[in-house]
Amino acid sequence: MKYLAFCAAILTASNAVAADKVTLILDWFVNPDHGPIIVADEKGYFADQDLEVEIIAPADPADPPKLVAAGKADIAISYQPQLHLQIHEGLPLKRVGTLVSTPLNCLLVKADGPIKSVADLKGKKVGFSVAGVEEAVLSAMFIPHGFGVDDVELVNVNWSLSPAVMAGQVDAVIGAFRNFELNQMDIEGVPGRCFYPEEEGLPSYDELIYVAKSDALDKDVLQRFLAATELAVQYIVNHPEESRKIFASTSKELGDELNTRAWADTLPRFALRPAALDAGRYARFEKFLKDAELIPSINPVSDIALDVTAE
Repeated sequence: MKYLAFCAAILTASNAVAADKVTLILDWFVNPDHGPIIVADEKGYFADQDLEVEIIAPADPADPPKLVAAGKADIAISYQPQLHLQIHEGLPLKRVGTLVSTPLNCLLVKADGPIKSVADLKGKKVGFSVAGVEEAVLSAMFIPHGFGVDDVELVNVNWSLSPAVMAGQVDAVIGAFRNFELNQMDIEGVPGRCFYPEEEGLPSYDELIYVAKSDALDKDVLQRFLAATELAVQYIVNHPEESRKIFASTSKELGDELNTRAWADTLPRFALRPAALDAGRYARFEKFLKDAELIPSINPVSDIALDVTAE
């Protein structure tokens, strides 16, 4: 029996040593969008895949893809529209998985304010948090209304998207998430209204994706990472309230009214198959950006996204 116990201890120690360390940079502070990651960590799904995942919130929401491209992190959460642009800018990045498979981004205004349509924003102030991608989205939304990004004043409000609208600092913000900022404004007693990019000329896209450095891809590690998050999504779908409690237990503020509301609104948007790649979606968005003259040429999907399950 002592021999068996000794062997078990050796095996446990070997497994601990064998765990691959992965640094994951979030796109934002921890919120319900990251539910599968937090649940995978708390439920031990990463550990079961021999992964030790360090989860880091960025100091600046524009930093995560750049940190991965520079080799200072293994995986970052980013946005599909941003990825297309950054690849054309020369960043060595690829999409390796999907976290949220529907658009969340919206152009947010006060519900009872003077902006009744996108056309009303000509000559107004629009806040943003991530340069480049938001300008591209705005450009596409403005073109059908006969004006462009140069016809508005862009203001970098960093983390303070809905507060900037509520305070009147700007007339609208782009980059607000319909599952979070709309709830935040409603709780504050200043209801908001969203104009949805996919209803204003943009093709549908994956909102939140996992990106890795294109010349340093470890498919085995990525497959195990995505397998763990897939198990987490399955658990969330099957046990929404229990999974919310697990998520909320990691930090006091994650159990407040805002995060509770946002959890319910986010749950149906998680990618059920995070490793699955919809190549047509990436091809269509690349063509859309080229037609809008936001990129100089069209990259093949193989340069933009990786199917980690492919042989």
